[in-house]
Parts: sequence; structure tokens; C-alpha cells
Amino acid sequence: MGEKQARKLGLKPYTQTSPALTKCCLRLCAQNSFAQAEENIKVLMGLSIGHSSLHRFMEQTEIQEAEARGKVDSASIDGGKVALRCEGGREWKDYKAVTLSDGTCEAFFQQAEQLQSWSEQLPLSPIFTCLGDGHDGVWRLTANFGGSLVAIRREVLDWFHLMENLHKVQMLPSMHRWLEHLLWHGAVESALQFLLPIKQHKSQCFQNYLRKHRQRLPDYHLYQQLGLPIGSGKVESTIKQIGFRVKLAGASWNQCNVPKILRLRTAFLNNSPELSIST
Repeated sequence: MGEKQARKLGLKPYTQTSPALTKCCLRLCAQNSFAQAEENIKVLMGLSIGHSSLHRFMEQTEIQEAEARGKVDSASIDGGKVALRCEGGREWKDYKAVTLSDGTCEAFFQQAEQLQSWSEQLPLSPIFTCLGDGHDGVWRLTANFGGSLVAIRREVLDWFHLMENLHKVQMLPSMHRWLEHLLWHGAVESALQFLLPIKQHKSQCFQNYLRKHRQRLPDYHLYQQLGLPIGSGKVESTIKQIGFRVKLAGASWNQCNVPKILRLRTAFLNNSPELSIST
């Protein structure tokens, strides 16, 4: 298609696919492998578009970072894994995913500065809650999330990860229940005193865990009554949803393509305009 024809139809010159077809291709690539997307296009549309062409669509399409749907008062951050191609096989590397309180998600691969810049463009509440599962890398990212937009930043350790670590300590069920009660009500010092006589290694590890995250252990009961978030389940779901695409059986990625596939997948999960058939 020439430039004059393209201008009349509102298309880019010298392209062979319409915007609608490109969206369909990208949506299929966001859900399946490029080879599977090629097969699906042939079955659904009767068109032959090779998987290498579909891969080029992904590389050449600029997908904007996710935009929040309204005021955001909390965010959950967690890490996922993606397999990189390397000499002799595959190497697993971390990426970070963020899910906002409105359900919007985004993912970044070795792009801490870009994640920070993105967070500073969001419509954040001045009193903001960051949730995580206890990994140091997560808290390094939450420390400045939103920058100067946030006047008060609360860091909250995910309640369910806290309980998961508690139940690694071997003790009577009644003791577990009592410790759960104390921690649910924010009585961390009382919990530590209760644990002090228990000398087993896992108890010592859990005590150190509580001390390390002391400032991230609120009165969970009060938070729940106030409607404040206490769990990072949203971002864990996002990690699983991203994993359905990037961790397909046998899949591995060139490092330069990882940010593209993460952006494509999260755009699909967000029903972003670039992939929304209704727009």
C-alpha cells in the first residue's frame, strides 16, 4: 500500500496489515507462543502470517506503559522468573511485577529506574501503602515508589506470607493459634517474647524475620476494619498470569525481547487500547 492510499485509509504507508489485524495478531501473541498464534490466525481468519512475522509485530509495536484507571492508594510488588537463552541452555532471571489497587499491572525486567519513573507518573494518593512478601529486592523498590507524590508511605508485609513463615516453626497447634492472634493484632513484641524459649533453628529464623520486618507488621485486624490492604495476592495472581505466557514449555528469550513480551502480556491483561478490539 502506497503513502497516498494509506493516508486516505488512516493507515501507515507501506504496511501489509490493517490496524485491526495487527491488534488481533498482537492479542494472540500475548496469549500463546508465536507458533501457536500463527496456527490460530490461519484457522480463525484463513490468513498465513508466519511466526517470525508475528515476532516482528511485537518488536516493532510501541505499547505504552500502563495507566491507572483512577486514584491509586496501594501497590503490591513481587518478582517472577523468565528463562533467557544462553550458551549451553537456559538461565533464569528475575523481573518485577506491580499491581495497583485498581487492578492495573505492569512488569519490568532489570529496569528499576524505569519502574520508578513510571510510578511517579501515576495518580497516587498522598497516603500510600506498599505491600510485599519480605524479599529485600521488593522493599528496595517500594522505598521510593511514587517519589515526592507520596507524603506518607506505609510498607506492609503480606499477612499470608507471614503466616506461611510462622507455620514453618514446629509447635503445638494451640501455640500457633496464639501466635497468630498476637501477630494479627500487631503485638509483635509479645510474639517475640513467647517465641524466646523455643530454641529450635526455625524458631530462631522466624524471630529474626519478625525483627527484620518489625516496622512492616501493623495491626492487621485494625487495617482490615479500616479497609486497608493486608495481602499481596493481586500481584501474585499477576505473576501467574504473566507466567502463562513467558514460561510456556521450553520457552526461552533473548534478553532484549524480555521487556517487549512483558509489556505485551501486561497490556493484554489490562485490556489496553493497543490490544483492545473495541477501540
